[in-house]
Amino acid sequence: MIAAMMRAIGAFRDAEIRRLVWFGVLGALGILVFLVLVLGYLIARLRIVGLDLGSWTSLAEWGADLVLIFILLVLVWITFPGVVGIVTGFLLERVAGRIEARDYPGQPPAREQGTWEAVRLASRFALVSIGLNLLALPIYFLLPVINLMVFYGLNGYLLGREYFELVALRRLDDHSVRALRRSYQGSIFLSGALIAFITTIPLLNLAAPVVATAFMVHLFESLRRRVGMVQSA
Repeated sequence: MIAAMMRAIGAFRDAEIRRLVWFGVLGALGILVFLVLVLGYLIARLRIVGLDLGSWTSLAEWGADLVLIFILLVLVWITFPGVVGIVTGFLLERVAGRIEARDYPGQPPAREQGTWEAVRLASRFALVSIGLNLLALPIYFLLPVINLMVFYGLNGYLLGREYFELVALRRLDDHSVRALRRSYQGSIFLSGALIAFITTIPLLNLAAPVVATAFMVHLFESLRRRVGMVQSA
């Protein structure tokens, strides 16, 4: 797993990969701004403190605004890992194809996976991720330390499965993908937790769609070659 991540980071020496990273950064930034605007609007609409403060002091107003800003940042933080995966759908074929051409030459062409198919799969995972993370909000707010374990555990499972399936379905059928995922579910889960960690680091999280895709290509190739699984027709 560590070797796969180092190879993914090493791919940044490639000019084409760097160009794709900038596309990913712009896409992630767009999603980040969208999340802030939407969640900020919803909080502003739902807020109770500030609508009619009456005898409340300006200090209380200031404190209430800080609480709302904190809630907004938490919501962005927990929803960003899932939603940013949508960017991956648009870049999947180009990133995976470039990594394969560089590091795994001579392979037969990958199954043609349309951009909208990848985006559809990524969007489905995004909705599941947002829903489960929102359900876990009480844990995130009320249980320090445990909240981090739950966050990285939950998103590690979701992101590991998402990126593995997006990459693996290019070369294997559904049955083979499920079999390989079950055989190495521990490695895929830890890989997903590492991706989740990357998505929570400011600035680095903007490059997450490309880094995570390159990382998962290397991990997938390592796992399927370990068991001698050949590309499905």
